[in-house]
Amino acid sequence: MRALVLGARGAVGRVVTQELRRRGHTVTPAGRAGGTDSVAIDLASPAGLSTLAERAPSHDVVINASGIEAPAIAEAAGGTILIDISATASYLDNLAHVSPVGQPLVLGAGLVPGLSTIMLSSLDSRPGDDLDLAVVLGGGEQHGTAAVDWTANLAGHPLFAPPEGGTVLNFREGRRLPGPSGERRHLRADFPDHLLIGTPHGLSVRTYLATDSRISTAALGIVGRLPRLRGLVRHAPHLGGAGWSLTALNRRTGQKISARGEGQSLATGILTAQIAEAASRLAPSTAVTAADLLTLDDIRILEGMHVH
Repeated sequence: MRALVLGARGAVGRVVTQELRRRGHTVTPAGRAGGTDSVAIDLASPAGLSTLAERAPSHDVVINASGIEAPAIAEAAGGTILIDISATASYLDNLAHVSPVGQPLVLGAGLVPGLSTIMLSSLDSRPGDDLDLAVVLGGGEQHGTAAVDWTANLAGHPLFAPPEGGTVLNFREGRRLPGPSGERRHLRADFPDHLLIGTPHGLSVRTYLATDSRISTAALGIVGRLPRLRGLVRHAPHLGGAGWSLTALNRRTGQKISARGEGQSLATGILTAQIAEAASRLAPSTAVTAADLLTLDDIRILEGMHVH
């Protein structure tokens, strides 16, 4: 497989590049500035999109790990499969609707969405069920500026098309859900699985976020109620470790699927490489999710991830 990785110097892009090469694939790294081993593609400029349009046809997949959310990237990818790691619900929904007809897309390829999408779709559910996703991220892991800003910017903003309708604000609603260290409070957050899995199957999917530090989780709750303090998230100390966990739960049946591992960026990169392989092999002709490409059994064989 030949893969073009956008944002190859970032925390996730580096892992994707290394993992694909470890699996024997040919990778063209790309970044804003380029370099001796990478192509210069500035996705914020028309010239960069033109370069992407020139380069994409010689690859089997284009992986967007840049953090830049622009539907024009899909148009520039042409008929090459585009795998977008974004976790923004409104963007992925827009991407699926405005992309050219016949453009193959994979919506979400990391932990949430990605692994979470596979887990939620694996629950034994029927239309009308309420599904909860509990996400715990390591507060001590160093993330790039884009990832920190993404979390900070959620505070005070409404969720995109929540399943219950009306206006639901990020980090305002709390719910006690199971995690690796027992049941604890999580905060409602705007991740897109309610659109990727919930809406198509008549399910109400709600995602809740916590860190492995109860102090920083409580701080997110404060910022959710006082969004003018969101700048503090960017400068907050890194409390906690690097472990992450996901728990998918069906409220009606009590069925639960859990996954855990170490290193959010590492896990996202490895998952993206696995999803890219599956997408290249299955060659979708439209927008699909990770759940259309992989099963829980596929994830169980990945090093460093524990699913049960």
